[in-house]
Amino acid sequence: MKNRFLSKVSGRVKILPLLLFPLLPLNAQTSTSSYQPGVTPEGMVYFLPKTAVRVVVQVEKTTYTPGEFCKYADRYLRLKDVASESSVSYRITNLRVEPVAMADTTKGFSVKFDPKSVAANIALSDDGVLLAINATPKQAESTPAFKPAPKPTIMNPRQLMSEEILAAGSTAKMAELTAQDIYEIRESRNLLIRGQADNMPKDGEQLKLMLNQLEMQDRALSSLFSGQTVKDTTEQVMTIMPDKEIERELLFRFSKKLGIVDKDDLAGEPYYIRVANLHVVPMPEANDKKKKQEPGLYINVPGKMKVTIYDAIEPMNVVELPAGQFGNVELLSGALFNKRYATHIWMNPISGAVDRLEAEQPK
Repeated sequence: MKNRFLSKVSGRVKILPLLLFPLLPLNAQTSTSSYQPGVTPEGMVYFLPKTAVRVVVQVEKTTYTPGEFCKYADRYLRLKDVASESSVSYRITNLRVEPVAMADTTKGFSVKFDPKSVAANIALSDDGVLLAINATPKQAESTPAFKPAPKPTIMNPRQLMSEEILAAGSTAKMAELTAQDIYEIRESRNLLIRGQADNMPKDGEQLKLMLNQLEMQDRALSSLFSGQTVKDTTEQVMTIMPDKEIERELLFRFSKKLGIVDKDDLAGEPYYIRVANLHVVPMPEANDKKKKQEPGLYINVPGKMKVTIYDAIEPMNVVELPAGQFGNVELLSGALFNKRYATHIWMNPISGAVDRLEAEQPK
């Protein structure tokens, strides 16, 4: 009978055509790890999801390199407090919390083939989570992949130095002549903007190009006095699976001089995570377990969790997320899948709850 059923993989979803169905929970919890989602000789196995917490931290690194003429910055360009030593610093620019679905192998259910039931298509994720029945599954919203901003082109200032500057006998003289060139560049730019230059460009596009070139030359030569500052942003992702409440767990350590460091590196300040079960779903009573011997579809009634990311001073991010592991499992009657109804079910890909259900009597 197994070879009567085909398994198709499209993207991250398996569509399994089969016959419905009495459903039973997997019997021994100790043996659930041996079950593989998908078609089995007796029928099919699927899992309900539980919700993990993904913490995404974006860190900006700022690198400062002093200019060759930094100690003459005040004398020639009136730049105050220009640093004369290199430095590297870090800061957190963004910290966000996202829910991520994972298969809960403690909530695995087997589908028994029943030739007296109507045929159905069951959609599973790659790890066996139930996504839809007789419907195209809803895709979980995903954040676009992180792409660092392109680094600006930095012109080499030495390529702009005249023969007179390079032949100067001292650094002080080189700085003085370079400052003169900077002021000449700025004067040329002002004349172009005012329309007073001897050789004005013929059109706006050429004017824009000339102004951009003068701006780049000004920036490059000025960096010999003010130094160069380069910024680069990186992203680090941490995933936590809260199977129970978390009161205070070290998430990462952060240093303004080193960035994100190892958890045992005391050079970084600690950042913690707290996960609280909001208890929005009552726990099932003991006699409810008898329901799980009835035919039907088992779904999540998810709870909610409050996730707080905080440092030693104050919260950095507080969100409420659905949590299948803090909820219950309920039974949808198997009568929905008999030959009298055309039933379509869309599951929430994060929580495992029913997002939408359509059950119509066929004409």
